[in-house]
Amino acid sequence: MRPSGRAPDQMRAISIETGYTKHAEGSCLISFGDTRVLCTASVENSVPPWMRGKGAGWVTGEYSMLPRATHTRGSREAARGKQSGRTQEIQRLIGRSLRAVVDMKKLGERQITLDCDVIQADGGTRTAAISGAWVALRLAIDGLKKSGAIVEDPITGKIAAVSCGVYKGTPVLDLDYDEDSNADADANFVLIEGGKIAEVQATAEGAAYDEEALLRLLRLAQMGCGEIFKAQDAAVK
Repeated sequence: MRPSGRAPDQMRAISIETGYTKHAEGSCLISFGDTRVLCTASVENSVPPWMRGKGAGWVTGEYSMLPRATHTRGSREAARGKQSGRTQEIQRLIGRSLRAVVDMKKLGERQITLDCDVIQADGGTRTAAISGAWVALRLAIDGLKKSGAIVEDPITGKIAAVSCGVYKGTPVLDLDYDEDSNADADANFVLIEGGKIAEVQATAEGAAYDEEALLRLLRLAQMGCGEIFKAQDAAVK
């Protein structure tokens, strides 16, 4: 039995509230159970210096966790004067994931930054961030199209992410904190709608696992992302 009482292939409740902030070109509050992430998309009519003159845009991500998003207060990284390795790794993952479904030429010479701020953490913060960032990006692009700033849609498809793991010998979908902190193995899958894999992060924590176990986790991830794609679709409509 999972601590939450869910079936092995059962996602936590997914909620996506769009237009959560006033000023960002696209925004949403995404919840995977008790994990909540605020995702905003900011459009700038410029690109990094190394991209200037190439006729293409750029999509990047930033990630942070509020001090009391977890059980105990964590210090602000700004106060420490540097980002942790974990933060840098996650925001690079967010950027890579979103760029996998954007045609940079059609975006034009502009940059869109996806800021993902965790306001409450209960496992799966990076996967919720990626899934919510796509919604914020979609809303920002829709605004650019409506204003006439761009003509062709640069987004080539939906992308979502979900965690899976082996908990007490059983492959399970969408780990919460209790499961994640005690899992024998865990993995984060970033999937593009239609069946393509953008990225997989898989680690054996307590016990190594075989190819069949990895494939079982992938099948669970496909089921979970299918639910996320439906939630994204409903949110942007």
